[in-house]
Amino acid sequence: MKTREKEKILECYQQYKDMIYKLAWAYCKDKYQAEDAFQEVFFRYMKYHPRFKSAEHEKAWFIRITINVCKNLLKSKWNSDMMQLQEWDADEAFPREANDAFDALKEAVLDLPEKYRIPIHLYYYEEYSVREIAQILRKSESTIQTQLQRGREKIKKRLEGSESDAIRA
Repeated sequence: MKTREKEKILECYQQYKDMIYKLAWAYCKDKYQAEDAFQEVFFRYMKYHPRFKSAEHEKAWFIRITINVCKNLLKSKWNSDMMQLQEWDADEAFPREANDAFDALKEAVLDLPEKYRIPIHLYYYEEYSVREIAQILRKSESTIQTQLQRGREKIKKRLEGSESDAIRA
């Protein structure tokens, strides 16, 4: 491998490592599967040396590959036979000050079904537009808008339920 290729790989690693790991974690909901997906994404990048039109195209490629790798991990025979032995700790992937409101919001987002969780993650955490998310996920813009709206509604209902539970306690 040439020195320039190594530098480019390290540059991409530094630029996208957090985004890829957080997205894999949000998708898989498992630390070890997120780590496997993370490694596989960079393995594919090193193996194929893709060329990109722009920085946005490069970022979209990493997101698309991360999602595809996570999907493949989750539908693998190994995953279907494996029992969850550890409890999921999202604080490792999303470190932040202890804050009950933030923790409730984070838990509500991560408990969403995949079809709502991924668009919400891309929209709020990665700051993609609806149009960009639609292109990345290969869905229509109206589908993404609907998924974002329904995801927000589910989060709101869950948070309102948490508040009423806290008031009763």
